[in-house]
Amino acid sequence: MAEQSENPIESIMGKISEKIHHESSSSSDSESDSEKKSYPSESVKDKIWRLFGREKPVHRVLGGGKPADVFLWRNKKVSAGVLGFATAIWVLFELVEYNLLTLVCHILILSLALLFLWSNAHAFIYKSPPRIPQVHLPEEPVLQVASALCVEINGAYVFLRSIAAGKDLKKFLIVIAGLWVMSIVGSWCHFLTLFYICFVLLHTVPVLYEKFEDKIDPLAEKAMIEIKRQYAVFDAKVLSKIPVAALKAKKV
Repeated sequence: MAEQSENPIESIMGKISEKIHHESSSSSDSESDSEKKSYPSESVKDKIWRLFGREKPVHRVLGGGKPADVFLWRNKKVSAGVLGFATAIWVLFELVEYNLLTLVCHILILSLALLFLWSNAHAFIYKSPPRIPQVHLPEEPVLQVASALCVEINGAYVFLRSIAAGKDLKKFLIVIAGLWVMSIVGSWCHFLTLFYICFVLLHTVPVLYEKFEDKIDPLAEKAMIEIKRQYAVFDAKVLSKIPVAALKAKKV
């Protein structure tokens, strides 16, 4: 009888100890799992490399607001309408070979003819002239656009002046190479075609990059490392031998 009375007590104590041990082990496992989850996130965060060293989303890099929404196809109808309108303009001027002055004159002739006929028909039928809406261009948006253009043009002048001062050889070579490439591309096509190509690229490249940035950024990182390595070799063999410091000393 004593053995039967002791067995239930021992079994209850064993179950309690097993339960406590199971809870402690599960809590330690959950803590270790959370630590494992937290540490890789920090390491991954440190290893992330973004194209051009950006730290902001693509939407904010493009300036945010409605233009960025159009470029990233947030509203597909608006983006498709803008791209379709640009395509129609390009087709009219490049493929149909319409001149700008001819197109504007034809649009004005058609508009004025329709309004003239409508005004006379309305006065003949309803015995009163029609109400043609007044078009008024607001002054504030025009001033904002002019101010923004003025800031950008002044910034470009400052940038060109800093290059012409001869202080940064690397920046000078980059600008010269960019202008040379633009001159070659400009000889292949007209300015309107080049503008249309850039416009199409603005409507395709950012949205594709935003969608596949996790795959593009590692490839871009490898490309940038290779470019820097090649530039270091070019700097050591060519640029370092140019006597820029001696010329500066003579000027002083």
